[in-house]
Amino acid sequence: MLETFRNAWKITELRKKILYTLMILVVFRVGVALPVFGVSPGALKSMVEGSGNLLGYLDMLTGGAFAKSTVFALSITPYINASIIINLLTIAIPPLERLAKEGEEGRRKLNRITRYVALGLAVALAIAYYFLLKNQNALTYTKGFSGIFSAIIIVATFTAGAMLIVWLGEQIDKKGIGNGISLIIFAGIVSRGSTVISKAVAYFQLAAEGEYKYYIYLPIILVLAVVVIGFVVLMTNAERRVPVQYAKRVVGRKMYGGQSSHIPIKVNMTGVMPIIFASSIISIPGTIKALFFKNATKGFWASFLGLFDYNSLAYAIIYFMLIMAFNYFYTAVQYNPLEIANNLRKNNGTIPGIRAGKPTVDFITRILSKVTFIGAIFLGIVAVMPIGLTAISGVNIALGGTSILIVVGVALETVRTLEAQMMMRHHKGFLE
Repeated sequence: MLETFRNAWKITELRKKILYTLMILVVFRVGVALPVFGVSPGALKSMVEGSGNLLGYLDMLTGGAFAKSTVFALSITPYINASIIINLLTIAIPPLERLAKEGEEGRRKLNRITRYVALGLAVALAIAYYFLLKNQNALTYTKGFSGIFSAIIIVATFTAGAMLIVWLGEQIDKKGIGNGISLIIFAGIVSRGSTVISKAVAYFQLAAEGEYKYYIYLPIILVLAVVVIGFVVLMTNAERRVPVQYAKRVVGRKMYGGQSSHIPIKVNMTGVMPIIFASSIISIPGTIKALFFKNATKGFWASFLGLFDYNSLAYAIIYFMLIMAFNYFYTAVQYNPLEIANNLRKNNGTIPGIRAGKPTVDFITRILSKVTFIGAIFLGIVAVMPIGLTAISGVNIALGGTSILIVVGVALETVRTLEAQMMMRHHKGFLE
């Protein structure tokens, strides 16, 4: 990876793209630190610190801006939700499905629709965020005309911040390196590294004061983190290759086709999306508890919502099952075995030993089912492992499985993009 960046830096055009990308990420980090008029910074910090609720999850995606109540407090969350909604509606609504199949022009129209949906979600989330701040007594002006004017300014600022991040991501796509939205999320998560270091220092101080168990737990957790990262890299690149043989055909005096190929089916074909869906769903009870039952210790609701505490066994089991379910669901939405089989038949391709038609569909379905199961187990283990380590050792793992998957996935994707760019520039062409 370092060798790839070193070689890319030697190429002037790629060096400009890398510097442009870094400049955009610096602008993003500046926006994370900019305060909002009429809002007390850090008012939600105590509420967000409970990592088992939705607010803690949002704070992770925003790189800490949510807890600080800064300009980029909503970050890329509205755009991510809008993209998920549009992708799901593309399967259910025929006009959107037709747009998705119209090539570049259709994708542009879908992107425009996604931005409009993101704008609507940003306004709704900004209003909800305003009332959350108001309930926490974090606003300077709340009454009379000054309160109304302040509310309009705060909602507009949060909305503008969310849409500005979308624009920054698009600029990286056009003039930089890698996927802009992914890199912004990557920068937000990596910025939490200082939190990890400060917590590690605090645990070493506890060990020096007599809590000797931390001298054992911290090195073990460090080794496991390295192993998990290697495991994530391995599974991210792993794929099941289904062999395909194309029939020979004669056109005039020439023979075409007859070559062998394969259909690559990635083990982790859904990426981090099942974990994002599962985290959003399972975090709702913890958020309700933080908002309405914060001081409750007795009663049905306190006991029921307590099952969803981050370090509880019930939380880990439900979380794991939700990841499995969403992984199967997202795979079913993205991959259609019937469509794959039809495309093979149109191109005179067959899977060796499998008849065309329904047998091919059944074969691809079985392969997808097995690969999806392995991918779901992989995602579940990576997501639940930090919870188990926290429960056993008492060491709060600041970067969870979602963070590791996003960071490793974006890093691998960016390196592949750089390698592709360098390969294009080193290709001598047909005239030399």
